[in-house]
Amino acid sequence: MAEHRYEPHEIERKWQAIWESERTWEVPNEDDGTPRSYVLEMLPYPSGEPHMGHLKNYSVGDAVAHFRRRNGMRVLHPMGYDAFGLPAENNAIKTGVHPRKATEDSIASFQRQFRSWGISIDWSREFGTHEPRYYRWTQWIFLKLFERGLAYRKEAAVNWCPKDATVLANEQVIDGHCERCGTAVELRQLEQWFFRITDYADRLLDDLATIDWPQHVVTMQRNWIGRSEGAEVTFSSPETGVDYSVFTTRPDTLFGATFFVMAPEHPDVLRLAAGTEHEQAVRDYVNGVLNENREDRADTERTKTGVPLGRTVINPVNGEAIPMYVADYVLMEYGTGAIMAVPGHDERDFDFATQFGLEIRRVVGGGEELPYPGDGPLVNSSPEFDGLNNRDALEQIVDWLDREGKGHRSINYRLRDWLLSRQRYWGAPIPIVYCDEHGIVPVPEADLPVELPDIEDFAPQGRSPLASAEDWVNTTCPICGGPARRETDTMDTFVDSSWYYLRYTDAGNDDAAWDAKILDSWMPVDQYIGGVEHAILHLMYARFFVKALADLDLMEAQEPFKALFTQGMITRDGAKMSKNKGNVISPIGYVERYGADTARSYVLFIGPPDQDADWSDEGVEGVHRFLARLWRLGTDVAEQNGRQPLLGPLEPPEGDDLELMRKAHWAIDKVTNDMAGRFAFNTAIAAVMELVNEAYRRRDTVNAATLHFATATAASLIFPFAPHTAAEVYEALTGDRVWETHWPDADLSLLERDVVEIVVQVNGKVRDRVQAAAASTREELEAMARLRPNVVAHIDGKQIVKVVVVPSKLVNFVVR
Repeated sequence: MAEHRYEPHEIERKWQAIWESERTWEVPNEDDGTPRSYVLEMLPYPSGEPHMGHLKNYSVGDAVAHFRRRNGMRVLHPMGYDAFGLPAENNAIKTGVHPRKATEDSIASFQRQFRSWGISIDWSREFGTHEPRYYRWTQWIFLKLFERGLAYRKEAAVNWCPKDATVLANEQVIDGHCERCGTAVELRQLEQWFFRITDYADRLLDDLATIDWPQHVVTMQRNWIGRSEGAEVTFSSPETGVDYSVFTTRPDTLFGATFFVMAPEHPDVLRLAAGTEHEQAVRDYVNGVLNENREDRADTERTKTGVPLGRTVINPVNGEAIPMYVADYVLMEYGTGAIMAVPGHDERDFDFATQFGLEIRRVVGGGEELPYPGDGPLVNSSPEFDGLNNRDALEQIVDWLDREGKGHRSINYRLRDWLLSRQRYWGAPIPIVYCDEHGIVPVPEADLPVELPDIEDFAPQGRSPLASAEDWVNTTCPICGGPARRETDTMDTFVDSSWYYLRYTDAGNDDAAWDAKILDSWMPVDQYIGGVEHAILHLMYARFFVKALADLDLMEAQEPFKALFTQGMITRDGAKMSKNKGNVISPIGYVERYGADTARSYVLFIGPPDQDADWSDEGVEGVHRFLARLWRLGTDVAEQNGRQPLLGPLEPPEGDDLELMRKAHWAIDKVTNDMAGRFAFNTAIAAVMELVNEAYRRRDTVNAATLHFATATAASLIFPFAPHTAAEVYEALTGDRVWETHWPDADLSLLERDVVEIVVQVNGKVRDRVQAAAASTREELEAMARLRPNVVAHIDGKQIVKVVVVPSKLVNFVVR
């Protein structure tokens, strides 16, 4: 065969030009009766250049999209950019370039990269969330939620990042630090906007059973929602005249509550300590705790710390005044951020009481432990309840609390309402104005979008930079026409990304966020793909939006993403890539050197795509050699035989022809199952490699039709991973466009074999191959392998440590 040179860049430019000019991947909304499939990767933050994680994410999605298209589906596979928010703004601050220009420059880079990778995107639906034509509808959704009472404003103790100069949602604080920049978080009291996501806690929890998501993600969401049943009990403070509620799952132990503890983050802690001798100690303690790790704070083995608040509250069941403390073992995200401390029946309360010399009172009998958590008869309670089993008394105590107006049954959630206000410039303006006469007034829908003004000083200032834009801030009240001021906070970028997948379905609609009929024809997303780091924030918020919008009769779907796939990270030398470590791998250099098909195929071949995998330049070289080999084989076969229909041998194959045909149909079956069932792209690619190797091995001993079929089949199967090379080889062999052909079907009759070839190894090295009956037992295969002369030569005189037998595949002798 003639020697040919594989030129991937020429091949890629050719097919990318065809796909762009013919708008191959655009899919109309009109219904032609073809089954639909919505395949979507999480949209990227346009901050700087795309990294290797982007290449992996979109390579996974593209493989799925191609596979579904060729299995008869109309696939929606769009692209957009999560352009607002801290990543883009911080990058702009770092470079000194206006966020709008920095963002749009980054988007242009992403566009170039995605096109150079040959990702099959419907570019007609593209948008950035920073574009007024998009955030007009973000503001419209806010107003719809505001009308329904699901968006509201209140003063609250909020997490404040002093470096980013903005508030953070609870979910954005990791161990007391800003998840974005790592700065220690402070508490501040501010008027803020919230979404009432807690109204949907039960549905968010229950509907996890209706979606096909990885179990670890379902568990993370379930734990974050954190549903528990118990009672809410009111403790009153005679000194302040304020009532404080606690949530408890053990109201049966109320008579054993001997002190009261508040979380350092509780909004009333500093107010309670004000004017007391403990004020400064409380303030110092609270600020110190904010830097602590939450997991450490919850550690039962840790020495308990705390500070008295100098106040008391009344235990509602016995009228006793009990002292109040602030302590780090109480977490704000559980219950109300305050607990009744029952040291006789809770280990953490016991340790605290021992540390501070507080009373320890047993009210449930039956155990020998000092803090007894078990069940038994009530003691030291009241004549009405003493002697009752604590579980029976529990219900009666709650009934008593309810009758007396001192408590009631309650369900508690770890989930908190979504704090969406951000004191930053680069975000969607909140469409609210404030009028002295009418208070909070929504901007009329006809006046949307409230456009983000261009300002020069966009750095964080402790308040929103928009507050300085007086010409923009000063406006008129939509109700009375009098003077009013605009809301200067912008929306959390998670608001933008909580509904973008809805806009893709009808992205060109200038009159509405979407046409309901079109939206319902595509939703929910059939396959969503992205990183596990978004398992709580983005995915929880998106689920909330869909349920709220469905309740507003704006859509039918109850869940945004029917199936979810979470990809693993690509590491370098076992370490997570980061600029600080200097181990970041850019796709650009590899695409320029080897071509996009090699880079795309390697990120999927490197290992199971849902697991972390370590990058290897040698591995990239190996994948490149494989694609070059396939291309050379296809070119040689095409030169010898011209373009032929993909028919296979006209006569029933025998000998080597039969073996190669079997290998081809084995590869079809293997790749199909790996693609359809479990996203095992690495083993799918490996199967195509095996087919190409087999075709090379038998190319001189099979007829032309058999070799043609095997080579074209290899090109067809590799198309989801290396679309340019596959298209080139397939067209050269058949004259057809591979993406327009149906996915190949395996002839299962060829996979039923009476005789198989067994590979015989010694210490993992191939020493022979032997034909054996497919039904051979392990013992028969081992005995047959032991007799092979080349095997005998390598095991003679050595100790056989172990014999590994894989039926129908191999026998491996481990010797020493």
